[in-house]
This record gives sequence, C-alpha cells and structure tokens, in this order.
Amino acid sequence: MSLRRRTELLLAGLLTLVLALDLLFPPPLPQGNLQGLVVLAVDGTPLRAWPSADGAWRHPITPAEVSPLYLEALLGFEDQAFHWHPGVNPWALARAGWQWAKSGRIVSGGSTLTMQVARILEPRLSERSLRAKGLQILRALQLELRLSKREILTLYLNHAPMGGIVEGVEMASRLYLGRPSRQLSHAEAALLAALPRAPSRLRPDRAPQAAQAARDRVLVRLAEQGVWSAAMVQDAQLERVAAAPSNQRLSERWLAPLAAERLRQQASEPERHAGRLLSTLQPELQAGLQTLLADRAGQLPPKVSMAALVMDNDSLAVQAYAGSADFADSERAAHVDMVRGVRSPGSTLKPFLYALALDEGLIHSESLLVDAPQSFSGYAPGNFQADFSGPVSAADALRRSLNVPAVDLLDRLGPARFAAHLRQGGLRLRFPKVAAGSAEPANLSLILGGGGTTLEELVGAYRALARGGLAGQPRLHPEAPRREARLMSEGAAYLVREILETGGQPGRPLQGRARRLAWKTGTSFGFRDAWAIGVTERYTVGVWVGRPDGTPNPGHFGANTAAPLLHELLALLPDAEGPRRAPPASLSQARICWPLGGRAESTAPAHCLQERSAWLLEHSAPPTLPDRLDSSPLLQQTPCGERLRWPLALSPWVEPATPCGAQAQAFSPAWELQGLEEGQRLRAAPGQGGVQIELRTLGGGDQTLYWLLNGRLVAQQPAHQSLRLRVPPGEQQLTVMDGAGRFVRRRFNVG
Repeated sequence: MSLRRRTELLLAGLLTLVLALDLLFPPPLPQGNLQGLVVLAVDGTPLRAWPSADGAWRHPITPAEVSPLYLEALLGFEDQAFHWHPGVNPWALARAGWQWAKSGRIVSGGSTLTMQVARILEPRLSERSLRAKGLQILRALQLELRLSKREILTLYLNHAPMGGIVEGVEMASRLYLGRPSRQLSHAEAALLAALPRAPSRLRPDRAPQAAQAARDRVLVRLAEQGVWSAAMVQDAQLERVAAAPSNQRLSERWLAPLAAERLRQQASEPERHAGRLLSTLQPELQAGLQTLLADRAGQLPPKVSMAALVMDNDSLAVQAYAGSADFADSERAAHVDMVRGVRSPGSTLKPFLYALALDEGLIHSESLLVDAPQSFSGYAPGNFQADFSGPVSAADALRRSLNVPAVDLLDRLGPARFAAHLRQGGLRLRFPKVAAGSAEPANLSLILGGGGTTLEELVGAYRALARGGLAGQPRLHPEAPRREARLMSEGAAYLVREILETGGQPGRPLQGRARRLAWKTGTSFGFRDAWAIGVTERYTVGVWVGRPDGTPNPGHFGANTAAPLLHELLALLPDAEGPRRAPPASLSQARICWPLGGRAESTAPAHCLQERSAWLLEHSAPPTLPDRLDSSPLLQQTPCGERLRWPLALSPWVEPATPCGAQAQAFSPAWELQGLEEGQRLRAAPGQGGVQIELRTLGGGDQTLYWLLNGRLVAQQPAHQSLRLRVPPGEQQLTVMDGAGRFVRRRFNVG
C-alpha cells in the first residue's frame, strides 16, 4: 500500500473518529424553553417576561436587532477574528501558552467568542486549567461544525452572563439602562461588552464605579485597535454609568401584564419555544393607561378595580389593555382580568335595541314613546333618577337612557330574539343558572342588565356604530384572524351614533366637544358594575369599574365613576379623527307629527299637535306604537265626533287632544285621593321651608299605585297604605296613577 493511500486512510479514519465522537458527545445546545418568554408591544417594547426553565431572565434577540455599536465593541474587545477562525484562534492560543510558560500561571486564556459560548453552555469548562481549556477548544470546534457564525453569535447575545439571573444583552440593556439594545450609545455598548467578564462584580446597578472602570478599559482597547476613533472614545468616557435601582422588581416594570398573560396562555408550543410573542399594543398609550388607572385607584374605595380597552376601528387591533387597576395591588384582585370578566352590562345594551327597532321599522328617531309607570306582566321598571318624563322621542329616550321605553321596545321585539341577534353580532349574553343547571330564558330585564357579558365583547359590538353596522372581535395578536359580523344596518348605525353624539336631532350642533364622541354609560343592579363605552371615528374605548368579587359599590355608577375615566383616557389618544362620514343614502330627514307619528305633510293640521324634525330610515315614518292600555286607535270616529288622543299612560302629562266626555269617563279610577283638594293652598310654618302632608286613597285594594310629584316618582306602594310627603314651597302638581293608566291629579300651592 502506498504512502499516499495510507495517509488518505489515516485521515479518513481520523475524520470518522471525530464525527463519531461528535455524535457520541454532542455539545449541550439549549433545549426546550431555555430562552424564557417575552411578550412584546407592536414596536418590540417588552410588555412582560417569564424566566426560562433554568430560572434565568432572557430576552431573545438576533444580531440584526442589536445596535451595530455593541457588535463592534463585543468583537473588537473579545474576538476580532471571529468571522474567519474555525472556533479557535491559533495566534491567541500561542500567546496564552507563551504567557503561561513564562509566568507559570494562566495570564490570558486566548478564548475566542465561540469558546466563550462553549463555556456558557457548559459551566464546568469555566475552570482555569489546561484540561478545561482543552475541552473548551473541542467544544468550540464542535459548535463551528454544527452552527453558523450568526447562530453562534446569537447564542452569545442571548446567554452571556450579565449579573445574577440576568442573561443576554437585551435583558441587561432593558434592566440596567432602561432602553433596547438597538439604541445603545458608544459608552453603553462598551459597558455591556465588559460586563460578562465579571458580571457579579461589575453590575452597574450595584457597583457603578467598577463598571465604569471596566467600560473604560474596553474603550481604550477599541481605540488602540482602531475599531473606534480616539475622539469617539474620549466622548464616551465622559458619560457616567447610571443604572436603574436594583431594588425595583421586574414586575414593577411590566406593561400590560394581564394582556401578556393572556397571549402566553393562548400561544402554541412553537410560539412559546421561539421565546417571543408579538402583540398589537402601543407602548406609549399602554403606559399612559396604566398610569391613569393607578392614579385613579387611590380615589376609589378599597378592593375596587378598573379595566379598560382601546381598539382601533379599522384593524380591530387592541391598542391598550388593562385588566385591573394596578397589577401590584393585590387588595384590588390585581390578577383578575376584568376585560374578560362576565358582568352585568347595565344599560349599555340599549343602543343595540334601538338599532334593531329602527331596522325592524318600529320607530324613527322622533317616534313618540311613553315614559310613565307601566307594568309588563308584573315587571315594573323604574328609571335611574326615579322620575318619569311622560312623552319622549326615541332619540331622547336613548340619550337619557330611560328604562320604561326600552323595556317597552324589548317587549315588542322579544327578549329571546334580541339576545339571539346580539349573539350573532359577537355579543353573547350569559344568564343565571336555574336549579336544573340550565340557563334561565332571556326576559325583559336583560335590557337593564339582566344578563352578563364582557368588556371585550361590548367594545367589539360598539365598533359597529363607527363602521357601518359591522361589529368586530378585538385582536390582541397581529396574526389573529379578522372577525366581523353585522349587528345593524348602516343607516341604523349612523343614526344611533348620531343620537349618542348630538341627541339625534337633524342640524343639532356638536354639544361643546372638540372631538366627536358617541358614548353610553351603564350601571348594574346594586351598583356592582359601572360602565362607559365611547366611539370616535378611529377608536372604540371601553371602561369598567367595580369589585371583581361582585360586591356592591354604593354611590358609584357609570356617569360619575366610569365616564370621567373614559374621557381622561380619550385625551391620551392621538387626535387624528379624519373627516366624518356622510349619512348613508338609507337615511333622510323629514318633519313628523305627534301624537300620530307620521309625516307632517301627510297629517291634517288639526292632528299635528307637535311637529318635530326626525331622521327616517329607508324613508319610512312608522306610526306611533299601539297603546298598551287602550287598544283603540289614537285617531278614531266616536259618537261625539272625531277623537284624537295621546297614549293613555301619558294622561298625567298632556291635556286631552280632542276630549270626548263619555270615553274619558270610562277610564276614571275606581279609587279616590283623600287629603288634598284641587287648587288647595297650603301654608308652611315659619322657618320650615315646606309642609308635610298625609295622603291616602279610598278603594283600590292591593293594587300598586305610583305617586308622582311634578312628574318625579316619590313613592310606589299598595293602594291601602297612606303616604307622608314633604313638599317644598311653590306651585305643585301631584299625580297618583295605577298600572292601567288611570290617574288622579291635584294642582296645589305651598306658600
């Protein structure tokens, strides 16, 4: 066998041996979730981080995402030949060997960056011995065989020790310097390049002087090697080392911790393994929201929390997300995400009810509705302010969030049908469970908060007001699918938004606000939940205030607690509304008449007792809804001539349109009021500022009577009970009525 052949066989054998040893003893490359996990804002700002399986805090990053200054400082200081050597620099090893032979000890290790990565991955190789150095060399060669230079550099960037449990340049830059590594200055780049040499002794938050001295040595080396100019180095040396306080917990620096936790829970295993999850959140807006909530939390009772959500109407991307008032305040159930908490929505569903009634052709914007004491098969709702207004338009009833007109409309449309309609639009109502475990059927109370939904679903549904009736599901992840559903027609969406913005009367100006805002508040039964939802051309914003455990919060309701927070949050949003969209072709304006509800030009002047300007959908002017208490038409022929009347329940507020004595007598009550006469004058004792009167009714049995003083409900009680009432000075009007619309009225004066 020739010498050449023997040489080839020997080399092949050696190569085979090397490859076999490499397969038998592979380098300990990171396996599993050793990267940790970081959830990022849309621009890459960390929102929240979780430690890796080995307990270290890392922020995964690639060389392309790091400042070039840091890469220059790192390679210039540690390994200028990194890009051409095979994992070992023979010149550096020769220099280290000569120094060892000359001094009898290891002066410099001659380590390349690849060898340092091998030592990081296998801590036992950190010993300062020839054996450890030899193993480092072998591991470095293995790494170079298996990985590209970019992959080796990435391992260093993410695993280099930076002090304590902090590893990697990005986490160190965020933690010590308060900025991403892509924004490092020359001095900061040199500081982080020096830190892995002695991370425990050089931590800038604990030993700033030692850290500055080590940084300056790096700067001098870079100047000597011509990596940076002397002028650059001199300027960098003037910069003082100043790090964030070491006693500040990582959790105190988190943005959107509950949103990040939600993304982590929903992430797939490959996404978690990658170490980074991207969100749609805007970091500046998120920081402003969290500061706002933390400031407002101090003004609320103990254990009361808040939640808020800001969504872009076009993309459905969530711009800001706060599931609790202050994540550091455990007394307020900080870890409970109330963006997803199911709570009673109060009156926030009313805009969708009026939109459905418009689309069904039941009403137009100025349809005559009845705001008076009424009983709906035993369900007798009242208003939040405990008074009644009598005749109101649909627009006014929605704007003022009156309860009786809303329940009236829901009864005509059907609560089960309305709940199904909302569900198709993405807003799912949850109802209480009955004994058998199934949910109770939808009933009339749902429009006042008798079901449950979430802040997230409400925000998605209200978006329909700004985008032609299409509700949308808020998207927290950039790759989340875009889901939209029609909740109302384009015309109904425009009109309801117009009502919530300006009152819904054509030509009415914007009411003193610089920004067009359609907003609605809501309060659940017992003051448990306070809501405010706002819609601008660009954003939909929702706010919830309450206790996560459902305990009542007396005195706090949508208008006085959630609405101010909503307006403060809107002030943080960029003011880039753009032009308001024109009314759709399905909407038109017309003059209509009360009490019949039709167009003015189609109504005889004698029958047009009030003329109003209205928005019509599909050019239709539906007549006033049928009277619940009197099935006869509002306009009819009677033995005493043509009779025009108002709905019977409005009798305490309006004078008869065309009286007909026989008909009026048929509705007189079977009980009488005692203790007060028509036109009576009552005198108050000096210094009393009013009088107290005792009233009772004769007859009526156990039926419920409603007592109204100047239209305000002051009592609701069985007919056989007497009433003591304190009345202030002035002209007064007392009305007592029953559930059938029969009433007695007394006008009197207190002097």
